[in-house]
Amino acid sequence: MDPQSAILVTVIGASSDDGFSIVELVLSADLVVQLVLFGLIGMSVACWGIIVNKWNVVRRAQSQSAAFVEAFWKAPDLDQVYQRCGLWPSSPVAEVFKAGYVELGRLTSGVGPGAMDLGLTENIERALRRTTNTELSQLERLIPFLATTGSTAPFIGLFGTVWGILRAFQKIGATGQASIQTVGPDIAHALVATAVGLLAAIPAVMAYNYFNTRIKEIHGEIDAFSSDFLNIVKRHYRGR
Repeated sequence: MDPQSAILVTVIGASSDDGFSIVELVLSADLVVQLVLFGLIGMSVACWGIIVNKWNVVRRAQSQSAAFVEAFWKAPDLDQVYQRCGLWPSSPVAEVFKAGYVELGRLTSGVGPGAMDLGLTENIERALRRTTNTELSQLERLIPFLATTGSTAPFIGLFGTVWGILRAFQKIGATGQASIQTVGPDIAHALVATAVGLLAAIPAVMAYNYFNTRIKEIHGEIDAFSSDFLNIVKRHYRGR
C-alpha cells in the first residue's frame, strides 16, 4: 500500500472510531437542515460547472482574439482577413470584424472609394456595437449565477445554522438538560450548514471577480479594434 493510501485509511479509521461521519451527520439532520445542505451542495456543483466552462470559453476568446488581431494587421487587405475568420471561431473580435465587414460590403456595393458619407459609416459603427453587445452577452451568460451564489449561500447556510441552534434550545427546554449528548447533534448540524454555505460562496465570489476582470479586458480589446477598423474605413472610403 502506498503512503497516501495508508494515510487515507488511517484518517477514515480514526473518524469511524470517534463515531464521526459527515455523511451520517447530514443524514441524521432534520428535514429543514437537509434541504439547506442539499440546496447549497447543488448550488456549489452548478457553480463549479460554470467555472470550468467559462474558464475554457474566456481563455479561448482571449487567445484567439490576440491571434486574430495579429493576423489582421499583417494581412494585405480586408478581404483576406474575412476569408480567414474561420480560423478563430471563438474570437469575439473576429465576430465584430465580420459584422463590420459585411456591413461595409453592403454599403459600398457598386460604390467607389471616396463616395461614402458620414451617415453610412455610422451604420457600420452600429453594426460593430450591436455585435459587441451580442458577444459580451454570450461571455457573461451564467456568470450572474456565481454572484447570486456568492451573495446568498452564506445567508442560506446561516438559516440552517439558526434552525439547528433553535432545535437545540427546544431540546433543552423539553428535557431540562443542556448536556452535549442532548444539544451536540443539532449544534453540529448548524455548524455544518455554515461551513457548506461558505464553501459554496467563496469560490463563486472569486470566480465572479476573475471572469468580470477578463471580460472587461476582452471588451477593451473589442473597443480598440472597432475604433481602428472605423478609422480604416473612413480613411479609405470617405472623401477627404
